[in-house]
Amino acid sequence: MPIKITNTLTGRKDEFVPLDDPVRMYVCGMTPKNHPHVGHARLFVASDMIRRVLEARGYQVRHVQNFTDIDDKIIDRAQQEGITAFEAAKKYTDSYWESMDLLGVRKADVYPTVTGTMPQIIDYVQGLIDRGFAYEVDGDVYFDLDRDPDYGKLSGRLEESGMVGVRKELEPGKRNPRDFALWKRAKQGEPSWASPWGEGRPGWHIECSAMVRETLGNQIDIHCGGADLIFPHHENEIAQSEAFTGCVPFAKYWAHIGLVMTETEKMAHSLGNFTTIKDMLEKYDPAAVRLYLLGVHYRAPMTFSEEGLANVQRSLSTLRAAYGDGDGLASPAGDDGGLLARFDEQLDDDFNTPGALGVLFDTAHEVNRRSDSAEVGPLRASFHRMLDVLGLSLNATRTGSDNVAAAPFVDLLVAIRTELRGAKQWALSDRVRDGLKELGIELKDSPEGTTWTMSQS
Repeated sequence: MPIKITNTLTGRKDEFVPLDDPVRMYVCGMTPKNHPHVGHARLFVASDMIRRVLEARGYQVRHVQNFTDIDDKIIDRAQQEGITAFEAAKKYTDSYWESMDLLGVRKADVYPTVTGTMPQIIDYVQGLIDRGFAYEVDGDVYFDLDRDPDYGKLSGRLEESGMVGVRKELEPGKRNPRDFALWKRAKQGEPSWASPWGEGRPGWHIECSAMVRETLGNQIDIHCGGADLIFPHHENEIAQSEAFTGCVPFAKYWAHIGLVMTETEKMAHSLGNFTTIKDMLEKYDPAAVRLYLLGVHYRAPMTFSEEGLANVQRSLSTLRAAYGDGDGLASPAGDDGGLLARFDEQLDDDFNTPGALGVLFDTAHEVNRRSDSAEVGPLRASFHRMLDVLGLSLNATRTGSDNVAAAPFVDLLVAIRTELRGAKQWALSDRVRDGLKELGIELKDSPEGTTWTMSQS
């Protein structure tokens, strides 16, 4: 069964046929202005999952993900902390690596940065001027949208009005209010670079076009990013890339990841309503966080809930019981009753992770039910393959815990205590709670169930 991807560009579910080998995949990465939050985790876990599925189907993938390491918000953050913008970018880039490693997000092949691609960005802007698609006014350079009759084909939008969180470009000197900045003249006291138009730094959109071309060429197969980037960022990226190269389409498939919401607003640093991955990993297993993020289809919005995450954490005991000693990873899948085929069918249908997780848990239940029979080998082998494709490591535990093996035993004790409470065996349930507390493990009861955290030593 071929892979099908819901393509923002066409508005339909398209069969995946790559342009060439390897598959060229670009992910709009993080602006390192603060510790990454759960919204970032969802984007990068989903992109990692897409890459893993493609590779499981035999494709070679060249995966590129950028860092926007110079930006107004990075500069503001640096001023708040009394450090340079470059120090702030490095600090929060390092935080990204730490969090993503724990979540099982594999490294991209290349991580271009804006500051490391500055000569190519300047050349790109000059190339657009030379081709008649851009103009310069007093040190600012703008893209001339009147030259692009196809503008809006990704989003269906032509104007920025009403958009929340859209980066506003400089207005003076524009021929058309819709024209967007490719280069911005320097402001006093801010980092800047020499260019044919004077000191300044790039506009937001041109950076990705230049980094894509530098690392992957004029055309790519898959472009991933958050749904909030469809307009204007990705729309503008298409306009300037196709104007510069003449290659259409710039990206064949656009896979946009749904936003993480807190009540009615998206989770964002700018709104101050974010929960960092670092905080989540102090309280929950990395496997639980990744499993939680994969539990909603990647294109759908997701409302963040710690209660939901706690429920997922409790479900890990089922998966860990089926995991065994790991020998199944090297075993042939054999006859597993068609479970692996069902799993693959779900992921081939627009990377349907909720459906795939349903099959994963069905397989775990079958493994646990037949754990003492000769039939368990092929089932466990399929179970391990599913875990690998989804990037779920059942060995990892939360940040700060030195005892990696402790988590499944704590989960078991919490489950036993829940049964004791249900049977009104209060003395025994309190004994479990108090014993865990002596070991540095705090339990928290709520109507949704019991969660636990391990104290930091």
